[in-house]
Amino acid sequence: MSHSCFISFKKEDEHYKDKIIEKLGKERIVGKSLDTWIDSDNIDYVMQVIREKYMKGTTVTLFLIGCHSSENEGLDENGYNKQSYIIRELQATLYDREGNPRDGLLGIVLPGMENIIYNGNGVCPRCGKNVETVSINDSTVIREFSANYWLIKNKCGHYDETGRFAVLCKYSDFINDPDRYIDAAFNKTKEEISNSVHFRDIDHRGKLGSN
Repeated sequence: MSHSCFISFKKEDEHYKDKIIEKLGKERIVGKSLDTWIDSDNIDYVMQVIREKYMKGTTVTLFLIGCHSSENEGLDENGYNKQSYIIRELQATLYDREGNPRDGLLGIVLPGMENIIYNGNGVCPRCGKNVETVSINDSTVIREFSANYWLIKNKCGHYDETGRFAVLCKYSDFINDPDRYIDAAFNKTKEEISNSVHFRDIDHRGKLGSN
């Protein structure tokens, strides 16, 4: 099954967005980037507007992780969070209600970030399994992604795929076999880990406003 995708990206990474559209085909890219701040304190209303107006018909969000995708981008000259639109796009991805079910979330690490995020493999001293070491934190991604990547530790005290909702891959791997990773992200919405997804309790420094 081919899933319809929404792409959440910073303007600096538009080149990679275009390459992904070229690879998948325009018919599989649905919706448009958030371009207007929805001025309401009712988070359910905001999420519904974004899903209906910007993300209608999507099943997986592709979050492009580039050099300007981190929580630590800070505030703009007006005191607003520079990531506000992407924060809302990922929140709407994770939002779940009848008529607007939760989408899968796939983080695609762009070439300039691969050496920063991927730190090799280690071995768990308790179970002996290889554990991939990745830097998914405020220095590399926004919290809506990291909080749902590091969800539940296993019995050995480390994370594996069963304890993650968000899926992560390198751009080069994605381009070689996009549906492998898109399907993996969508399948998470049907797994038990989907019940642990959260975003309402995530605290961001500064105001949420235009980015």
